[in-house]
Amino acid sequence: MINSVQSASRDTPMHELPITQHILEIVLRHAQQADAVRVTDIYLVIGQLSSYVDESIQFYWDVLCRGTLAEGAQLHFEPVKAEVACQTCGARSPLAQIGQGCPQCGSLRLKVVAGEEFYVRAIRVLTADEVQEEA
Repeated sequence: MINSVQSASRDTPMHELPITQHILEIVLRHAQQADAVRVTDIYLVIGQLSSYVDESIQFYWDVLCRGTLAEGAQLHFEPVKAEVACQTCGARSPLAQIGQGCPQCGSLRLKVVAGEEFYVRAIRVLTADEVQEEA
C-alpha cells in the first residue's frame, strides 16, 4: 500500500475529466516506482465543498484506465464533511448553511477548516511476487 501519495490540487480550475487524468498519472507514476504489475485500489479523499462529483470521476476513470496497470482498479471515495472554525470564540462546527453564524456565539467570522480537500490518500498495488503468491 502506498500512503500519502500526492495532492490532486484544486488550485487550478479543473473539472472531472482533467482531474481524473491527473489522478491516473499520479497512480501510474507511483505504481511504476513500486515495481507494481497491477493497481487494485485507489483511495480518494473528497471534500464536500471540493466541487468534484464521485460518479463523474468514476465514469472518466473507467474510460481512462483501460489498457493500463490501473485497469479494473476500484476507486474508494472517502468523503469529508464541511467544517468551520469561529474566528471569535474558536468553536468548530459542521457547516450547516452558508451565511449561518457560529452555533456557540452567533459570530459570522467563520473560516472553512475542512471540506475543501481532494487528494489521493493511498494506492494499493500488486507486485510480480504478490501475483505469483496468489496463483
